Amino acid sequence: MSNIDLIIEERAASIGPFMVGRLLPFRQKRMVGPFIYIDHMGPVELKGGEYFDVPPHPHIGLSTLTFLLEGSIMHRDTLGTEQEITPGAVNWMTAGKGIVHSERSPEHLRGQPLRMHGLQIWVALPKEHEEIEPNFSHVAKNELPSWSENGLHFRLVAGEALGKKSPVPVYSKLFMIEIKNGAERRALHLENKLYGEAGLYILEGSVFAHGNEYESRQILVSNDGSLCALELAPNTSLYIFGGEPFPEERHIHWNFVSSNMERIEQARERWKNQEFGTIEGETDFIPMPEWPRGLRSKK
Repeated sequence: MSNIDLIIEERAASIGPFMVGRLLPFRQKRMVGPFIYIDHMGPVELKGGEYFDVPPHPHIGLSTLTFLLEGSIMHRDTLGTEQEITPGAVNWMTAGKGIVHSERSPEHLRGQPLRMHGLQIWVALPKEHEEIEPNFSHVAKNELPSWSENGLHFRLVAGEALGKKSPVPVYSKLFMIEIKNGAERRALHLENKLYGEAGLYILEGSVFAHGNEYESRQILVSNDGSLCALELAPNTSLYIFGGEPFPEERHIHWNFVSSNMERIEQARERWKNQEFGTIEGETDFIPMPEWPRGLRSKK
């Protein structure tokens, strides 16, 4: 497949209650367009007494995109937002100069078995928007553009692509598209229909191109936005994401993203001193980790 420059496999990572499949960042590819972090959560069964609980933690310089396939998460943040997200909807939180949020199993579902499955995504902000005021937006499933073509079902989760525009309030030229097929093998033609860099994440099923088969839980990356002609095996679900890359490098450390490493230093100190603000009714928080090997403080 001549225009696929890299194949990324899911790597196991822990986010507390269960393991996830880490897709980005990758040592050979830190970003795809403005997308800088992607985790595949689950699918996992949480028994009674087990919950998805991520205590308050801070972010700067990015927008988070939460997209569930199964289950439910209650989002709370320092703006006063309290929003439950369910499958097919989008929670889009822009950290800008700084925000704190928590993600937990909703109270009304506790005490019963829970099933969790979804994607947690970070989108880096353009340099001119890295220090904007934080904000939050929830877009319901039925508000996202959805259509069928040539036996395939499409949903535009965020951005602009294929002549459609999602209502998710993004800050750069990007796209995230969900594509599914049914019980028949179907062709997908994307020649000259995308832009910037493009990644194709195969959630379920497999994809055929140029005599090769690519299986589930892989990302195929193209630097020119052209994923060419593909064929989807029966019952395949995939996500195509990407957009225009930024001219500046982005640094990523823990939950912080910035074009300026000193800004990450400042965010570390703010969190150590608990100066980001608090979420009403929540007193626990995730402590600041030490600098990882190879990424040292400048102080």
